Formats: sequence, C-alpha cells, structure tokens
Amino acid sequence: MQLMEEARKRAAFFAESESFDEETRHAARAALEDEQELLARFGSELEFGTGGLRGILGVGTARMNRVIVARATQGLADYLNRNGGRSVAIAYDSRLCSDEFARTAACVLAENGLTAHMYNRLMPTPMLSFAVRELHCDAGIVVTASHNPAQYNGYKVYGSDGCQITEEAAAAITACIGAVPYGAAKEMPMDEAREKGLVVDIPQRVFDAFIERTLACRVNPTASTPLRLVYTPLHGTGLEPVRAVLDRMAGIERIEVAEQCVPDGHFPTCPKPNPELREALELGLALAQKEKTDLLIATDPDSDRVGVAVRRRDGAYAVLTGNEVGLLLMQHVLRSRKANGTLPEDPVVVKTIVTSDLAFAIAADYGVEVKECLTGFKYIGEIIGRLEHAGEAERFVFGFEESCGYLAGAHVRDKDAVMACMLVAEMAQTAAAQGRTLADELDALYARYGCMENRLLNFEIAGAVPMEKMRAVMTGLREKPVQTLAGSAVAAVKDYAQGVDGLPVSNVLSYATEDGRKALVRPSGTEPKVKVYLSARADTNEAARAALDAMEGEWRARILEGGHE
Repeated sequence: MQLMEEARKRAAFFAESESFDEETRHAARAALEDEQELLARFGSELEFGTGGLRGILGVGTARMNRVIVARATQGLADYLNRNGGRSVAIAYDSRLCSDEFARTAACVLAENGLTAHMYNRLMPTPMLSFAVRELHCDAGIVVTASHNPAQYNGYKVYGSDGCQITEEAAAAITACIGAVPYGAAKEMPMDEAREKGLVVDIPQRVFDAFIERTLACRVNPTASTPLRLVYTPLHGTGLEPVRAVLDRMAGIERIEVAEQCVPDGHFPTCPKPNPELREALELGLALAQKEKTDLLIATDPDSDRVGVAVRRRDGAYAVLTGNEVGLLLMQHVLRSRKANGTLPEDPVVVKTIVTSDLAFAIAADYGVEVKECLTGFKYIGEIIGRLEHAGEAERFVFGFEESCGYLAGAHVRDKDAVMACMLVAEMAQTAAAQGRTLADELDALYARYGCMENRLLNFEIAGAVPMEKMRAVMTGLREKPVQTLAGSAVAAVKDYAQGVDGLPVSNVLSYATEDGRKALVRPSGTEPKVKVYLSARADTNEAARAALDAMEGEWRARILEGGHE
C-alpha cells in the first residue's frame, strides 16, 4: 500500500507540474489510470551507483529520460562545484536518445558554470575514459546501456582518473542528486553555451592520440602473416576506431558486415546486441562462412566488449567465451612480452572473482602476480590506479573479465574493445605464422593447464519492482546455505557482504568444492537479473561440461523455484 501511495504521489507531481512538457505530463496521467504501469514507471527510482544509471526508456522516475538525465547531471554538477571541479568530458553511443541525453547533460553543466568537452560524433566508452585523462577533466559522462536491448539506455560517470567512479564518490553524488527535485535542473541553451565556451568539441587530436596509444600496446608488432577476418560493430560505435587500428596492421584483410556498420539504436539485425551471444553474431558468422575467413570479431554498441569466433580445421566456427578469449590473450601478451624482453619485473595481471581461475596456472608459468577484484571493470581500473600512484604502472600487463572485457594498457581505465580487436587479430597472425589457428591455441592451452568450463546463468526477475525480489533471493540463500554442487560437498563459502579478502563489501555469495567446482551468485547492478557464475575443472572438457549441466539444473531449481538445500 505504501509503495502504491509513493508511486501515485510521484506520478501526480509529474502529471501536474509545469516543470515538465506536455508529453511527460500526459504519460504520467496515463500511468495514474493503470496500476501496473504506475508501479513500473513510478514505483521506484533509478538507483545511481558506481555504474551510474541504466533503465528502460520512457517517462517516470524508474525510467531513463531527459528529466532523469538532467537531475543526475545537476547532482554531479553540485558535487563538482563543491569539490573544485571545472570540466567534464562527454561521449555517447548509437542508442535511442543517446545524443539528446548527451546534449542535455552538456547544457546542465554549462548552466552550472562547468565546461563540457563533448565528442561531436558517437564514440566508444574507452575513448571517453581516454579523453578524461588526455584533457585533464575532473569527470566524464558516457551515455550508453552497453550491450542491453534497444529499449534501454544509461548514463555512466567517470572520475578524473578515467575510471568509473568509486563507491565513495558515487555515494556523495547520489546524495547531491537526491537533493535535486525532479524537474528543477536548468539547462543553458546550446547556442549560448557554445558562444560562452562552456560546451566545446573534443578535438580530432584526441581521437588520433587514442589510436596511437592503442597501437603502442601491440606485443608482437612485427606480426604480418596474411589474415582474413570479418568485423561487425553491431550498429554501434566501433567502426571508425577499429578500422583506424586494423588498417595500420600489415597483413590484415578486413571484411565488414555492411548491414551492421550503420549506427542504429533499434539494432534491427540483432535485437540483443551482446557479442557474448551467438544470436548477435549470426550475420557475421554467415559472412565468415561465405568468405572462409580465419576469424570473426564483433564489438558491442559502445565498443567496450568484443566477441570472437574462430574457424576450426573442419571449417566450422566456434564462438569463444569471454573466459577463453581472455585466457588466450593473457597467454599471448605474456608469451610475446617475455620473448621480446618487454615483460616488466613483478608483472601483474588483474581479473575479477567470477573470471576463470585458469589464469592462476598461466600466471605461475610466467612468474606473474594475479590480483583479483570484484565484478566490474572499474575495480580493475582502480588497481591500475593504485599501481600508478605507487610509480609502478608499468607492472600492469593485462586485465580481463569473463563478460568479454579486456585491457592491456594503462592509458584507458575501462575495458577496451578497440584494443582487444587489435590484440586478437595480432594473436591470430602470430599463431598463423606457426601454421596454427586460435582453435589450435585454445586446445593447447587446455592441454597444458587443465580443462575448465565456465557458464553464466541469467535469471530474469519479473515484476514492477524486481529489486525487492532480487534481494529476497540473496536473503534466502544466506538463510538456507547451499551444501553441495553437483554432488560434491561445498568446502568453502564466502559472503562478500561481510568483506572478504580485503575487497569492498558486495552482495555476492561464493561456493567452492575441493574437486574444482565453483558457483558465485550476485544480483545484477544494471538489470532485473540474478546472475550465477559456474565453473568446473575435470580431466576433459566433456566431463567439465557434464558437471556444469548438473550444477545448472540445481541452480535453476534454487532460483526459479525458491528451493535451497
């Protein structure tokens, strides 16, 4: 009852206030006539956190719209003005309303006396991270919902180090946002803001510098073996920078998926533009099969993730998982840098807690330290930042997460699909020079370090207020702990909400058995989903997959049926 009353109060304000345009007021009035719509649109508020905001487009406090963007930017502006901030870099992707939201943010910043440096065309998320550092800005904003379906958009905030904001900064900005009434944020007209020099275009030199810094991260720059590949940006931002990098690599023949080279926030050829999913790669795979290319690479809409498919010797294409690509890239970087004498003393690889533990075996081969962090590339960026502050930035050699995010340079503090495309192509050329394919490399990696299979289960939580249900799932698991994984007794349980291994507090549960089975559970921070990360080690990949199948069945019962051991 209280939830419904709060929703009615919010909707009534939107329906009546002159602060909103007629379209917004009309949608609020319509929501007042439909309880489900009322709860869905006004039953909650989009939560701002280290990942910023993300939600379905539409009118309401629980939706992404200009009102929400303006309010968040006003809160950010208040935070920056209180802390001596002067400028913000802004980028946006190809999603619906992204350019509009970017202009809204720039005009709110200008009204608050802050200079907005904005790309004059869509650009990838890693290029926003780079621009913050290159232009010495105090913060950054990128308008994107990454790989989500077309009905979503989002708003991420970066600190002066080019990394997504810390928990402390997010809490302070959240407090500032909470003090801003809906509809109260003011915008300076764009023409006036430009005339006053408060909104300026990010110069071409920043793009050029990014490309040069990316190319400097090659670990085998003399590789030139002929390689044919298919590339698709999945209607997103990757086309211009990926072309610029691949065109500078000798021996690369690039074939593009023409239909998906057109930026389009409706994603007409791939409703779920997530390069982790085979269905998003179908057009690219068909073209690769037709052209008999060695490789397919695909970047998501904001070009921070890359998906990879490799041609096997039988002519079929295998879509590699994020873990497999990450392990192959880690091995390639370490092997190449050791061979050419550029591996630093006390090198560091960083991975998230849900990423494959085979990284430890590879690292041991090269005398590399593996640092683990919570899920989210911002934590990898923070570790790079700590190394930099200690004067040891050169120790960082590679960072990756299972969701197709990779980084091999310290000039960007977020996952970078432009760099990853370059390194994957270089890795394939290096293998080809020895008469091998990336499929061969993966088989050899498993033969050397052991077989491990990983699987991600996404449980979508339905309802007008899904966050409450997600919290209930995690509470249930804590009240009735899991005892076994596919018949093996759980030997170790970690509750990251209590603070574990020196990591920040996080709503994550981890279960591990002595025979190499593992499950980590967490609610998504950006979508109404509970995520379960499974891994299993065995003598063969088939045996590991069988263990995952059994574990998946158990977890489907636990989450969907509410059953816990």
